[in-house]
Amino acid sequence: MRIPFIKYNHQKQLDELAKISQHADQYRIIYNPTDYRLALLDAIKNAKERIYIVALYLEQDEAGKEFLKELYNVKRQKPNLDIKIFVDWHRAQRGRIGEDKSQTNAKYYYQLKQENPQVDIPIYGVPVNRREVLGVLHLKGFIIDDTVIYSGASINNVYLHKLDKYRYDRYHFITNKVLADSMVNYIDDNFLPFSGLQRLDCENHKTRKQLKAEIKALRQHLMNAKYHYTGDADNQSLSVSPISGLGRNNPLNRTIHHLINITQQKIIFCTPYFNLPNILVRDIIRLLRKGKQVEIIIGDKIANDFYIPEDKPFNISGGLPYLYEINLRKFIERLQPFIDKEQLIIRLWKDGEQTYHLKGIWVDKKWVLITGNNLNPRAWRLDLENGILIHDPKQELQDQFDKELDTIREKTTLVTHFQQIQASQFYPPHVHKLIKRLTRIRVDRIIKRLL
Repeated sequence: MRIPFIKYNHQKQLDELAKISQHADQYRIIYNPTDYRLALLDAIKNAKERIYIVALYLEQDEAGKEFLKELYNVKRQKPNLDIKIFVDWHRAQRGRIGEDKSQTNAKYYYQLKQENPQVDIPIYGVPVNRREVLGVLHLKGFIIDDTVIYSGASINNVYLHKLDKYRYDRYHFITNKVLADSMVNYIDDNFLPFSGLQRLDCENHKTRKQLKAEIKALRQHLMNAKYHYTGDADNQSLSVSPISGLGRNNPLNRTIHHLINITQQKIIFCTPYFNLPNILVRDIIRLLRKGKQVEIIIGDKIANDFYIPEDKPFNISGGLPYLYEINLRKFIERLQPFIDKEQLIIRLWKDGEQTYHLKGIWVDKKWVLITGNNLNPRAWRLDLENGILIHDPKQELQDQFDKELDTIREKTTLVTHFQQIQASQFYPPHVHKLIKRLTRIRVDRIIKRLL
């Protein structure tokens, strides 16, 4: 049974949201993954009190090892530094799709601990659901002292552009003690007290079956968890608001819904996977009918992290970029008259073999949402997500936000007609066959809701 969203006065809901005052000179955006990696390592080196790392995964590749080495070094030099790492429990105990499963990230964490017996940096696995496909830890935000480093990027070579390839994301550094404290307290209050939380840097791990009750209790608790802080900003000043969400009608989903519906002139979306929940499609169409402008910046299928080049072994996950492209073509065809009027703007991001992972919303140069939410059914229902809503009524950060958007658009192509998007009959034969089979038995609908 579908649970409908309650009708709200959207502007009133956002006006009444508790807001934390933010100084413009303590908000910094970085515009490429290499500079982000260097800034992140520099922040770790200079940490004085605490480092909390929350990511989907921390990979045992060159970038991950560099990152962990720096954490161990700084902990060795500053034994009282509070360092904790939280990653998805499932993801840490399997290899990447299509790769060897014998040497997992969790095994590497244990090996590293054995090599550093005098230094304790706990690495925890957070099981958001009993199976990875039904929900993962998708919370974002590293907290280093009083700075929140917010990006959709996990820790590996591609996200941090350690070698030749990169995965493009957003990189925001927000120095704000109240914000940082609220995000640390969220972890301390909602992860650490629960027995479902598991140390990964140990030799043996419990199974899903052994943790069934604990995982269920953790998930039920997380569905009602929220950030606690005292709002001290009014609606005329620069502010930030952390928001979390798990489950269909959660605070983050409602905030996204409100943001779309307060648009007076223009809204901009970034998402790597074009697979919008139905409510967002309806919201967008409603805006277009009211004469508002909508810009959507999406990754080309080749820039999708699931894309498999034709010369590599193919598996079912490689069909996802094509399913998303089919969605996009249908969406554009349906709304072609708005594209013809330059009211709906669609941009495809592509830079050779690089990949695209940006998410977020910009509204009327007043509101900006930075988030890990992919604006897809999975994020809407299954994963533990969060975001930081920035209210900038005096446009104190506008130069940085404009530069961020300009940098994103540099690698995009404007789509002016649905026929610019490749039709499925021209896909490689093995892809076309897979799509046909999935569509015939309607498995494509299930896949698009889960991945």
